[in-house]
Amino acid sequence: MKVVSTKAELRAALATSHKPAFVPTMGALHQGHISLMHFARSRGDAVVVSIFVNPTQFGAGEDFAEYPRTMEADLEKCAAAGVDVVFTPSVTTMYPHGVGDISIDPGPLGAILEGAQRPTHFRGVLTVVAKLLGLVQPAVAVFGEKDYQQLVLIRRMVKELSINTDIVGAPIIREADGLAMSSRNVYLSPADREKSLVIPKALQAGASAANQGEAAVLAAAQEVFDQSGITPDYLVVTDSELGESKPGADARLLVAAKVGTPRLLDNIHLRLGN
Repeated sequence: MKVVSTKAELRAALATSHKPAFVPTMGALHQGHISLMHFARSRGDAVVVSIFVNPTQFGAGEDFAEYPRTMEADLEKCAAAGVDVVFTPSVTTMYPHGVGDISIDPGPLGAILEGAQRPTHFRGVLTVVAKLLGLVQPAVAVFGEKDYQQLVLIRRMVKELSINTDIVGAPIIREADGLAMSSRNVYLSPADREKSLVIPKALQAGASAANQGEAAVLAAAQEVFDQSGITPDYLVVTDSELGESKPGADARLLVAAKVGTPRLLDNIHLRLGN
């Protein structure tokens, strides 16, 4: 496994690869990230992972400084997963003219759900992803479905900007008790870790009511939250592109809720009844 930190080193490391598969991360790797690496393995002739905590996707008062940084352990996990190249750029490498120079506007879909709570978040996400895709030039890039709005926006960006990379969504990886794996789960106290299970339970309750339509889905999920004392920041049903859901079609139930310190995201696929 090659570990590189500059653009020149990255180009040299990928010189013989014609179809790299790419997994962008911010580090603090867990089994969910590892699953993306394995998912990427069958989709390219080399697997490239980036580890970069991107400052532009953190708003004022968010946890950029505290975000877990575990580079040594992350590199060991990448090696064990059979990753070919790990790219660990500096902020200067990614933003040579400063973090406020040129950025990508996510459009109206970037202003709803997470965007309503974190107005600058998706501008930072799309900007850094576009930069990374330009540097790695992968045939395929793999993103987890846990950050579903992010996945939809990245797919739209790649299409709109004619970036020649196939964006693939990989299934959510969950703990044995159902909690979606996230780097921010380390912030949960034991008591909050137990409380956080209301999120997957609410999603399952909503999914169980899908054949009765959107209103029933939301009512079933909200009832679980009401019984827990946790109020979600949002709990919505959308179509697969984050638009208005339609009876008899595929949909997503998306939720975000703050449990203790961390804010947790999750979602589940639905097939709504007619």
